[in-house]
Amino acid sequence: MHLSITGQYQARFQRIAADHGDVELLPLTGAQRRFVLVRSLDPAGRPDIVPMFFAFPRGTVDPARLRAAANHLAARHPVLRSRPQVLRGTPALRLAEPDVPVERLVGAPGEDAAATLRRALGAWTAQGSPLRLYLAEDGPDAEEEVLAVVLDHAACDGQSLARIVEELGSAYRDGAGPGDLALAEAVAELAGYREAVLMQLDAEQRAGSSAALEYWGGRLRQVRERAPLPGAQALAAGTLPTGAAEARLPAPASGAPFPALLDACRATARVLYGAGQVSPIGYPWGGRPAAAAPVVGCFLNTVVFPAGTDAAPDGPGGDGSLGAEATAAGWWDDLDRADTPFDEVVHAARSAGSLWSGRLDGLLTVDDAARRPPLSLGGATGREVHVDGRQVRAPFAVSVTHGPELHVRMVWDRQVLGDHRAHDGFDAFCAALSASEPAGVAVG
Repeated sequence: MHLSITGQYQARFQRIAADHGDVELLPLTGAQRRFVLVRSLDPAGRPDIVPMFFAFPRGTVDPARLRAAANHLAARHPVLRSRPQVLRGTPALRLAEPDVPVERLVGAPGEDAAATLRRALGAWTAQGSPLRLYLAEDGPDAEEEVLAVVLDHAACDGQSLARIVEELGSAYRDGAGPGDLALAEAVAELAGYREAVLMQLDAEQRAGSSAALEYWGGRLRQVRERAPLPGAQALAAGTLPTGAAEARLPAPASGAPFPALLDACRATARVLYGAGQVSPIGYPWGGRPAAAAPVVGCFLNTVVFPAGTDAAPDGPGGDGSLGAEATAAGWWDDLDRADTPFDEVVHAARSAGSLWSGRLDGLLTVDDAARRPPLSLGGATGREVHVDGRQVRAPFAVSVTHGPELHVRMVWDRQVLGDHRAHDGFDAFCAALSASEPAGVAVG
């Protein structure tokens, strides 16, 4: 019987949990295991974090009340009070008491709020609470302060973010703290989370079949990362580690066709890494099992798209041609196997002859503007803002937010890509997307 990486992980976790019966351990989903893998590939061991930034009128936010509300959430949601541990080579989550820090940051001379927050996030360590909050202001005369709500990506996905924002505002409004959560509710949430993870692992075990691994091996045989490791470009003193560009484009009536977004990533990769290359571009897809409770956690798998003019010409779903129609055909086949966990996909590609290490050359995320609830605290609604210059996991990452128009934003690692080439890559993305015709399914 074929035992996938997921199946092997489940068996090891069960043995470790039995040996540590005195502590509460939780298994990891495939998405969470991916972040463990990516962290191990990072020269500095950096964790992936997901920050949200909200500007409030100065003096609006009460830090003590906010900390109580944040710990109320951590008491309710097991993943927000768990700590990652590796036991005998097997990653797991260990439950702990809620301990969410809310820190008011003091800026160095000449620093604005963005610089202060960048410094704080750059010092994030894997140890400690997976949810942390920071307050920063531009200076003593500033009219606003910026609240950063930051999570370890292993503890959240897009669906979780919306719930966290909503519940944080509600707990703050009600003055709730961790002691205000009924024991029965905490027990039910823990049971629901554990059940959801186990259901997800069962789904991933089925998705790691021999046929699926053979498919991904053929699909990604020619893939290998083309971008150099961070540090290839020397940065001038005072230069932010990342650059950014954005554009607003007309939104198709049916939403943004996802194959067209992938084709636009292909155009960007061709500019950044050269024609004829096959670069791995990752995008999140999936969700919780249909019967699972809508628990807070990380359930979105990262699917790999082979971006290149000769992408997997002899593999399933690849015919070597460009265009959204050709991309859509391969993408539909990919979606039939989109639950195969990332670590299984990397192993399948390498077994098929690829030299790919598992690093991604680019990232694509798509959000629906209607599903991004504002954060309200004390009767004031925070204005969501960007803090540029933060470290990015991949050489470049494109986010597309669709609403009345498409908001396209790209960030890049300046230690890997020069600004001039990155801007050319971003222009190629926008041009390809503007010229595309609807194909496949629309997102939204």
